[in-house]
Amino acid sequence: MTADPYARSAGIYDILIERLVASLRRVGLRMHPLEDGMRVLDVGCGTGTNLELYRRAGCRVCGIDSSAAMLAVAAKKLGGGAELRLGSAADMRYPDDSFDLVVGMLTLHEMRREVRSQAMGEMARVVKRGGRILLIDYRPGPVRIPDGWLARAFIHMIEIAAGREHFRNFRDFLAGGGVPGLARSPVLTTEKTEIFGGGNLGAYLLRPE
Repeated sequence: MTADPYARSAGIYDILIERLVASLRRVGLRMHPLEDGMRVLDVGCGTGTNLELYRRAGCRVCGIDSSAAMLAVAAKKLGGGAELRLGSAADMRYPDDSFDLVVGMLTLHEMRREVRSQAMGEMARVVKRGGRILLIDYRPGPVRIPDGWLARAFIHMIEIAAGREHFRNFRDFLAGGGVPGLARSPVLTTEKTEIFGGGNLGAYLLRPE
């Protein structure tokens, strides 16, 4: 069995990271406002902060993550208010056309290339026709000077600290064009894009065809 890379850090993950990613959640809400009754899947849900936000908005929420330690934190945070599943984004085992919104925030860059590609196919499969896929992740390309350069250096420090395999996957993700590279598909159309973080981050709203 593969070791859980978050086994030691899950308990303090929110303390270390949450303030850094709160702005990403605001961008996500701006890209696709939530509606009462929506069924939402968070792919790579981590400690469940997105799910808590969506649940408070009246959504029916599900989360999947490959880290048992992160899901344990999410379960404590959410109680019985979310359906949480331990598993791979490459094989999510939800029925076709299950969700109004599928979200992946800072999760694709962590995956190996083959898993990343399969995860995109799975997200396209489980989202409803007329639903949307919201992806927020790092992006390659030019950045703003000087804040974009400083942010990029900080991002690289975080990714290096996460471990050799994690950093290798991060670099491969950027080399492949980030989310736009993965979204080149006849079954997906990019409806909205927002670039932020000095040019280091992108939010992409995809529509299934």
